Amino acid sequence: MKLPRIPCPTCGRPIAARPVAGTLGRGRLSRHDEPGMRSEYGGALVSCSSSRLVVNLPTGAHQLELGADVAAPAAEDPALPLF
Repeated sequence: MKLPRIPCPTCGRPIAARPVAGTLGRGRLSRHDEPGMRSEYGGALVSCSSSRLVVNLPTGAHQLELGADVAAPAAEDPALPLF
């Protein structure tokens, strides 16, 4: 699944946003570090303060729908045993 990229409100980098269960149209930014932070902390990964922030997705909310061309299940054959 290709995740939408949202600009981080703190560092401005485009970050992938994963859907949040139970909230249509909302996503959680993936963990990321700010540009240049590794050089300040000896190469260690220091997360941006907006990592894991819940944001609005650019695509909005989408409800999954079943297509009209889905075939109805076949009727059971009465000659088949149940067990």
